[in-house]
Amino acid sequence: MNGLLAWLEQRTGLVSQTTDFLTEDVPGGPSYWYVFGSATIFCMILQIVTGIFLTFYYAPSTASAYESTKYIYDNVPLGWFVIGLHYWGATAMIALLFMHMLQTLLWGAYKAPRELMWVVGILMLVFTLVLGLTGYLLPWDMNAYFASQVAINIASSVPLVGTAVQQLLSGGPGMGTLTINRFFGLHVWGMPALLILLAVGHLVIFRHNGAAGPPADVDNKKLPQGRFWPDQLFMDALASFLVFVVIVLLAIFQPPLLDAKADPTQKFIAYPAWYFLALYGMLRIAGLTGNFVAIANLFATVLIPGALVTLLILLPWLDRNPSRRLARRPWILGLTALSVVAAVGLSIYSQLAIQQEQAEGKTTVANVAPQPMAAGGPKGGAAGSNIAGSGGAAAAGNGAQVFATNCSSCHGASGAGVPGAFPPLAGNPYVVGDPALVIHTVAYGLTGPVKVNGKTYNGSMPDWKGKLSDADIAAAITFIRSSWGNKATPVSAADVAKVPK
Repeated sequence: MNGLLAWLEQRTGLVSQTTDFLTEDVPGGPSYWYVFGSATIFCMILQIVTGIFLTFYYAPSTASAYESTKYIYDNVPLGWFVIGLHYWGATAMIALLFMHMLQTLLWGAYKAPRELMWVVGILMLVFTLVLGLTGYLLPWDMNAYFASQVAINIASSVPLVGTAVQQLLSGGPGMGTLTINRFFGLHVWGMPALLILLAVGHLVIFRHNGAAGPPADVDNKKLPQGRFWPDQLFMDALASFLVFVVIVLLAIFQPPLLDAKADPTQKFIAYPAWYFLALYGMLRIAGLTGNFVAIANLFATVLIPGALVTLLILLPWLDRNPSRRLARRPWILGLTALSVVAAVGLSIYSQLAIQQEQAEGKTTVANVAPQPMAAGGPKGGAAGSNIAGSGGAAAAGNGAQVFATNCSSCHGASGAGVPGAFPPLAGNPYVVGDPALVIHTVAYGLTGPVKVNGKTYNGSMPDWKGKLSDADIAAAITFIRSSWGNKATPVSAADVAKVPK
């Protein structure tokens, strides 16, 4: 063994690096105050491991996202348990990261020479929240759809870049398969890669500067010293183990909820994740401002959160007080306490308001209430399934589901289209014209530029024949010919069947 270690040391330096790491002095001695960072890293590793397992079975599209999520739970051995670990692991990671950053702020550990370590930590917090946001959509149930829609609408309200951000996230004017794929890519590749890089950078800077120690205005060398190994490492391991136990218990006894499959045609009161409740509370309050709602929304969703993040990043340079002692930093501690109270208050306000609306029956999804995934969840039907009946209001109603799932990502939920790319369906004389031409376009596709009301569009229309049944195509066409002010005769499955290619 000694020969093997000597061989590794000569070629990698791993033995000496590990020894230096384990024998590091801890200013003030080992303490459970220092475990938040290690527990956060543990949760990040847990998220990566469980996330990789889930990608083996998850299929990101409007036709398969919900079904594959249920399949993982219902058919994959211990799939339900891994979903629970991933769900509650995300909550624990964000909570621990908040606590770690709050402790760093209170102890003044952001002061020189640790300014960059603080900035990297703030960026990790922001990207972790984005990681949680992008993962929220992936089950493609009702709550995931409508909560993510609120988030995308908030992003679209950002001045100058809002429209571009909305297009980037949605892949079009509405939410569909492209939206799921982009959220999936960000959640599985983009955000984890950034977080790993930031975590490595955070640890490298930490190793260079060493631990800040307790909030005292003395040289760390004059404080009582303790060793990272074995005392502090034991505390870190114990804290991480306890966090894991809590996550396991929550995964078993409080499994995540799965609503009915996303249906944009239904009304639903979304319940955002707890870490976005404060932001949602500001948005609700902004909606009460009457004629000033647009300005209030801008403040609630963009200016205030943006200013807060900017303030946190610049805090090491704005706070010129050299002292780290709690008694000598009343302004910072007071503003921190006020911010925490405001965030908690807004979160409670949001939660109570949402619960009241749900209790009043304002959520109408065929009276389907959220069910624990452990119970199998509600039996959501796959979009694009065969539709019984044809023509009239029934076909139009069923067509709304087919349209929302397959067409709205290009043509928009309100049929407005995308300028220069996808033509509008509302007020389009072609849509309400010869039904045979409309059927041919939907069934067999259309390429090349088209003109609608004097404007040119260059998008490509895919062929849906074979991907959707004749009844589905008929229902979708009937829906668009009778929606958004359009008035035209319905189309039946027989009409679709007799139109040649």
